[in-house]
Amino acid sequence: MKLKVMLPTHVFLDIPVQKITAEGVNGFFGLFPKHVDFVTALASGIVSFHDENGQEQHMAVMEGVLVKKGDTVFISTRRAVKDKDLASLKNTVENDFLEQKQKEKNMRTSATRIEAGFIRRFLEFQDNA
Repeated sequence: MKLKVMLPTHVFLDIPVQKITAEGVNGFFGLFPKHVDFVTALASGIVSFHDENGQEQHMAVMEGVLVKKGDTVFISTRRAVKDKDLASLKNTVENDFLEQKQKEKNMRTSATRIEAGFIRRFLEFQDNA
């Protein structure tokens, strides 16, 4: 079975795997090569997989969609981080994902300020007209 993880800008991972375990919005599930075709929304969390040598590896995803079609499992997500060790993956996720969420929060705050400024100037324009 092949695992292909796609981010908005590039293919993050494209490797053969023996087994995949992930968390969908309805709970955890496992996929094997002969599993029926399958589609689900992924919750933010850990996707574990066994590579072609049987080594378990882990990847964190920030929500996404998983599609199993034939012998390929596609995961599309905005953000992914991979590591062999769960402890280091936890640290990476905390730093990387929290930083991303803070950037998104700052961007929303800036957009709100721009909107407020636009409305204020529009009302001033109406008062002067």
